[in-house]
Amino acid sequence: MPSSAHTLELARQVLRIEADAILALRDRINGDFIEALRFILDCRGRVIVSGMGKSGHVGRKIASTLASTGTPAYFVHPAEASHGDLGMITREDILIALSNSGEAAELLTIVPIIKRQGAKLIAMTGNRRSSLALAADIHLDAAVAQEACPLNLAPTASTTAALALGDALAVALLDARGFSRDDFARSHPGGRLGRRLLTHVRDVMRSGETIPKVSPETPVADAILEISRGGIGMTVVVSPERHLLGIVTDGDLRRAFAGDFDLRKLHAADIMGCKPRAITPNRLAIEAVEMMEQHKINQLPVIDEDGLVVGALNMHDLFKAKVI
Repeated sequence: MPSSAHTLELARQVLRIEADAILALRDRINGDFIEALRFILDCRGRVIVSGMGKSGHVGRKIASTLASTGTPAYFVHPAEASHGDLGMITREDILIALSNSGEAAELLTIVPIIKRQGAKLIAMTGNRRSSLALAADIHLDAAVAQEACPLNLAPTASTTAALALGDALAVALLDARGFSRDDFARSHPGGRLGRRLLTHVRDVMRSGETIPKVSPETPVADAILEISRGGIGMTVVVSPERHLLGIVTDGDLRRAFAGDFDLRKLHAADIMGCKPRAITPNRLAIEAVEMMEQHKINQLPVIDEDGLVVGALNMHDLFKAKVI
């Protein structure tokens, strides 16, 4: 087995070569990239991505990134395309074909048919003089000086460069389309990102009779019972019209017990926090998390635009909703 020093140096060399390959792409982002962007923005169909072997794996990821950032796209395997899947591509579509050599036989087989039916072809290769590059309407140069493989054979730096170039194209399209956080959330409703971007305070707050609430005249003993009933470590203090006047938290109770007071004579108004942080129900739940973390609090009253209490929540509610 090679020494640890040799192994670490080899790993670092791989990262250097791949990083250099990506940085070298910057100088080749030119008018062809802009033209590819315009082609895709003007496309009335779908973006089809295709490639063989490692280029195919990269192509699947590029298609997925495009689809999740506002550009309808999917992957078609070039070998399967020759056996029926070519029917998935129409004259309204754009094909992005990936091949480092630009000579993948499976791609070159379907290119004439795609061109004949009127679909546009964007080639992403490492050889601008290759058959695929010369047949394309637009060529994106993804050439690398060398592979990171010590034999200079296994696709390593070339696939990294192609992947990065695909990301650059997807992000440029995202920006050109004005793709927003809300758009992104609609494409990712099932995961943590979707929950953070789609879940609002109204979706997780306690409401109705589950809101712990007392009046300013409520004795402290009864406020303690209400806090216990609510189970969120606080109770709101409201006016008869439900305007938020303050909150009483576990911390307020501890401070009251530590003071030289006759608790039997104290009321909620005597120990409440008079200017509590609050949030509205239409705000994102992740904003409630940020507010709690910023101000080092664990509970928030929820009020409407008129200052009326409509809900309450604590950090546990946000954990339960998997916003955190």
